[in-house]
Amino acid sequence: MTTKHSARLGPWLITLILGGPWVALSAHGQEGSAEAGRTKAVTCAACHGVDGNSVTPDWPMLAGQHASYIARQLRAFKNGERTDVTMKPFADLLSDQDVLDVSAYFATQKPTPKGADPALANLGQQIYRRGVPERGIAACIACHGPQGTGNPLAAYPRISGQHAAYTTKQLNAYASGDRRSDVEMNQMMRNIAGSLFEDEIKALASYIQGLN
Repeated sequence: MTTKHSARLGPWLITLILGGPWVALSAHGQEGSAEAGRTKAVTCAACHGVDGNSVTPDWPMLAGQHASYIARQLRAFKNGERTDVTMKPFADLLSDQDVLDVSAYFATQKPTPKGADPALANLGQQIYRRGVPERGIAACIACHGPQGTGNPLAAYPRISGQHAAYTTKQLNAYASGDRRSDVEMNQMMRNIAGSLFEDEIKALASYIQGLN
């Protein structure tokens, strides 16, 4: 296993459905504005794309991600619970309201469909849908859902259509213990990723990229 990335969960955010899109609310009831976030997200475009669909596979796609999840990760970068030399300076520039607005904006954007490598799809699908029972590895579908849309109330992110390269990097980071954003989930992601073989991670990441 390779790369490392650390992160504990930032402050919990409440999410509500208001006419469709998920809107982020702070613990004090501040609401995120997608319209305001459109302007504030300009600096994010270089890496994540104007609409949250990043062109470079090493940078995560944010389009359609739950606002609550994006906000928690931005706060984690701000307070040092999650580290990244590129993200830290940008996150530090954001006020609490900026975090909510940017998160709300990306949550309303439409993800660009991608495909999976046909040679890896079968193994990836097996792991995603049934796990690896003989090694005690749980199925991804249990938390992230059949189409990878996740569950914002349970803090499970949307992973469908995510770049395979980025997913591979994060699974390796969990496996190595450098990413720790599963602290409040009994290290679930670290335990699962740490039990996967490299070819399984590659196949799983490719399958996830093809989910739409």
